[in-house]
Amino acid sequence: MSTAPKTYVQLFTNPLPSLDEASHLVASDSAGAISTFSGTTRDHFQGKQVLKLEYEGYGPMAEKVLQQIIEEARDKWDLQHVLVYHRLNEVPIGEASVLIAVSSAHRKEAMQAVEYLIDELKARCPIWKKEFYLDGSVWKGTCEGCTSNRDHRHGHSVA
Repeated sequence: MSTAPKTYVQLFTNPLPSLDEASHLVASDSAGAISTFSGTTRDHFQGKQVLKLEYEGYGPMAEKVLQQIIEEARDKWDLQHVLVYHRLNEVPIGEASVLIAVSSAHRKEAMQAVEYLIDELKARCPIWKKEFYLDGSVWKGTCEGCTSNRDHRHGHSVA
């Protein structure tokens, strides 16, 4: 028996739940696949040593955009349950800043949906990242060009 599709969207100021916890939330007896993504803070970027990341966002708008992106994914693929969590404030090296979990009947649609969700989150969600290096820091965030044209490419790195 299938349950009604559930959507979990939340912004956290503390560490995100584990992948196991996220997978448990999206599990369903009618799902043959659960696909997950965890974006973690790495210790380097383009040859620079990263000390930490900080995220700022406009909470209500970010949650609204995430809900819209999830609805778009549901229109493209037959998804059961979807979870998108994002962390705000400081995220130390090795800790997760974003967590996505999707369940569906088949693996291909779950995997494609996860890729779509992270790509659209990075392009459209009003959350900005500041990278702290040994020699300074830099803000990164969404780009209108990247938002309006998926093939748009230029020299910046979108968070």
